[in-house]
Amino acid sequence: MAVTIADVAHAAGVSKTTVSRVLNTRGEVDASTAARVREVINRMGYVPSSGAVGLARGNSRTVGMLVPSLTWPWMGEVLQGVVDTVEAADFGLLLFTCNRGTESVTRFTSQVSARAFDGLLVVEPENTLDMLTALHREGLPVVLIDDRGHHPEFPSVTATNFEGGASAARHLLADGRRKPLVLTGPARFGCVRDRLAGFRATCGEHGVGVDLVVEGDFTETDGRRVVRRLLAAGREFDAVFAHNDLAAVGVMGALRDAGLRVPEDVAVIGFDDIPMAPHTEPSLSTVRQPMREMGETAARMLLTRLAGEEIPTAPVVLPTEMITRRSAPAG
Repeated sequence: MAVTIADVAHAAGVSKTTVSRVLNTRGEVDASTAARVREVINRMGYVPSSGAVGLARGNSRTVGMLVPSLTWPWMGEVLQGVVDTVEAADFGLLLFTCNRGTESVTRFTSQVSARAFDGLLVVEPENTLDMLTALHREGLPVVLIDDRGHHPEFPSVTATNFEGGASAARHLLADGRRKPLVLTGPARFGCVRDRLAGFRATCGEHGVGVDLVVEGDFTETDGRRVVRRLLAAGREFDAVFAHNDLAAVGVMGALRDAGLRVPEDVAVIGFDDIPMAPHTEPSLSTVRQPMREMGETAARMLLTRLAGEEIPTAPVVLPTEMITRRSAPAG
């Protein structure tokens, strides 16, 4: 059952009016009482309704951003695009991560309660969809970046994942590769399903089956593990399309350990074009996601919404680009 303002008032030993005054940052509440109320809000994970807080947005000139972790290799590019855009508009940025799971989410909701920001940009962390949906319905402007789950209720910015997968397939087919391995990310992500669908459709148009598909977890360790297991089982493939660059790096390491040459024996293509991709050995061919542009676009959309203007309800989709390097040369 959802925590109510009455629950907070009871736990803090104050009236509902006092809780409301704390939420609205009004100065009539004694400092120690206000601190106690905020501690209870934080501990109980209370998310106020628009009526309880009077969610009048557009006053702090601050944008919130919620992400799973800053360790994701492309997160810095997204964040830089966001920062450049919000600072140019004379807004500040509050960054929240979910490194500590439920504890992180509780702390985040306390900031929502305190009206610390006017709108929210999100790279969706695990198990936060219900919370985000509730906040959105209560009036908090939310824009998703990299809509991995395909959530049409939110404005979002994503990339052409289907076309990205198709471009990887065309590149490998032009090089004469006919036995591909596809190492995906978690199948629950919409971007993963789209990349695989684009790759399969293009291969099918050329009479090439995609029979070797393995679901991975987007890590270098997993890329290495999957390839080692397949080689040990005697599975044959002359190309790998990994759904992100970290997994592709692991793939190349396992191939090298097995005495196979990249690209002579097996061509490898990744996805994202993270900063390390040109510096691997051999340099990694990959499908570039415009991560900085995605951050910029999402931030512009949110600022437009905060200015009281309409923004697109359909996802804004930015183009991917096939980047050719030594791991999968042009055919």
